Amino acid sequence: MAEISENAPTRLPDHGSVEAVLARLSAGADETALAAALSRAFPGFAFSASNIDDQYWRDTRSVLAVDGMRIAEYRPWMKVELAKDNGDIAAVWRRLQDTDLQISEWHGNSVYAFAPTGPSAADYVQISLGRETEWCAGPIVNPSRRPWGEEELLDPSWISHDEMSADKVLAGPLYSLNRTSSVVYVRTFLARCARLERDKREARRPELERRVWVGSDGTRTPFLDLQPNYFDFTPREVRFFQDWEESSARTSRVYEHWALDIRDYEHKGERELAFIPRPLRLPEEHLEAGDSSVHILMDRVEAIDREMGLPFAWFFFMTHGNKVSPAVGEAIAQGLREARVRLPEHDAKVLLRWADEQYLF
Repeated sequence: MAEISENAPTRLPDHGSVEAVLARLSAGADETALAAALSRAFPGFAFSASNIDDQYWRDTRSVLAVDGMRIAEYRPWMKVELAKDNGDIAAVWRRLQDTDLQISEWHGNSVYAFAPTGPSAADYVQISLGRETEWCAGPIVNPSRRPWGEEELLDPSWISHDEMSADKVLAGPLYSLNRTSSVVYVRTFLARCARLERDKREARRPELERRVWVGSDGTRTPFLDLQPNYFDFTPREVRFFQDWEESSARTSRVYEHWALDIRDYEHKGERELAFIPRPLRLPEEHLEAGDSSVHILMDRVEAIDREMGLPFAWFFFMTHGNKVSPAVGEAIAQGLREARVRLPEHDAKVLLRWADEQYLF
């Protein structure tokens, strides 16, 4: 994170303090109200907020009485009901068919709030939230077909999400923080990513110093001679921000165009830190290189930049891989090397560096 200025915020957002802000928001508050509430709660931070249309349903459900009162969490409650009939699924199904019990579940969309903390690309805080609505999703068991296994009963597949409607809403929309990594200072996060990668590679140094590559003629070459930059590897997350800072995209803030879907988890006993960049808005066109000439590709990537209102936007869509194929970047990089097309010098440098050592999300 950047150095704190004399006008720095006196209260820094953290998981608990953000949850307290969300608890005071009224049901149905939109992103404008969310940003205003966060800005009031944390003087010195100027928050904005954006949503991403990525509907999800939480697997935590409730059992409802006929009057809508919540009785218990669905899954542990159903396990108790199974135990009452000694695990006889058919008996449980028949017994619960005769009740008026219902199931509720939570439906949500991802929302991100951002506030700058300094002038550089990574100088900002990001808060990841869900804007969620609880609704009455269906009867306690499928009335027309008995479940054939315990898991089918514990995970009610008979719920139809297409049937969600305003008259079935029980609570919300409400904002919630879903993960411990919900409040992130991006510069600090990138430093942790780089440090974790460096430590993992350093831990392998003794092994790699002993490793050799044996050629077909018996020639033995030390592995580190073949990979001289192995210990200087830069994670793709860090490179994304480095490329933004060094390209024409730096005229805008990253968070005005992208949110970071941050992952902090363990894999095979090792901590993994990463993010997937998620565009706040997508271009209409999906661009493949195909048989198009490099001049046509240049016209089309420039059209994407105009549509997005961001110079060099196409490059970052390419690293994401959803709307612009990496082959487009490879073709334009080759065109630059052959002096058949031109880019601003700083953009050309970023693209050629990517072409020599590619990264994708």
